[in-house]
Amino acid sequence: MKPLRTHKGKTVSIMLDNIDTDQIIPKQYLKRIERTGFGEFLFDEWRYHDDRTPNLDFVLNQNERKNASILISGNNFGCGSSREHAPWALNDFGFTIIIAGSFADIFYNNCIKNGMLPIILSEEVRKNLTSLDGNQEIEIDLENQLVKTIFGDYEFEIDSVWKEKLLKGLDDIAITLQYSNEIDEYEKQNV
Repeated sequence: MKPLRTHKGKTVSIMLDNIDTDQIIPKQYLKRIERTGFGEFLFDEWRYHDDRTPNLDFVLNQNERKNASILISGNNFGCGSSREHAPWALNDFGFTIIIAGSFADIFYNNCIKNGMLPIILSEEVRKNLTSLDGNQEIEIDLENQLVKTIFGDYEFEIDSVWKEKLLKGLDDIAITLQYSNEIDEYEKQNV
C-alpha cells in the first residue's frame, strides 16, 4: 500500500443516499480474486446500457469528469453486503478519496485497508464541492485532516490508528511483517 499524506485531484459527484455495494460492483463480476480489473465494472448498471454501450448521461462517462480521483456522494455510502470488491472497483477506476455524509462500517474499514481515504463531511460542504467544474481540483491533507478548496478549508475526523496506517502505507500484512524478527524468534523456540 502506498503512503497517503496529501492528495490533489478532480471531483465527481453522485449525490445519492444508500449507494450499496451491489450498485458499486454487481455480483456477476465477483469471480476474480485479484484486486485489479474491477474498475471497468464500477457502477456497471448506471454506466452502460443493456447492449454494453456507455450511458453518456451518467456522470462517470462525461469527458469533463474523466480522471476524477475524488468521489462525492450522499449518506450511507457502501451499505449492503460486505464485499471488499467495492473498494477494489473504486480504486481500480482511479478513486483515492470518497467523501460522503456517512459510510457503512465495513465499507469504511475496507477502504482504509485498501489505501483509500473515506471522509465524512456535512451536506452543506458536499453541496459546495458538487458545484466545482470538472477542471477544478481540491486537496486532501490527511496529516492536518483538511479538505482544501476554493471555498475554504474543511476539517474532517479520522481515528488516529487508521490515520497512521494510511500515512505510513501499512496494510495488515505490512504491519505483521514489522514483527518478523519476533515471529522468527517465537518459531525457533516452539519447534
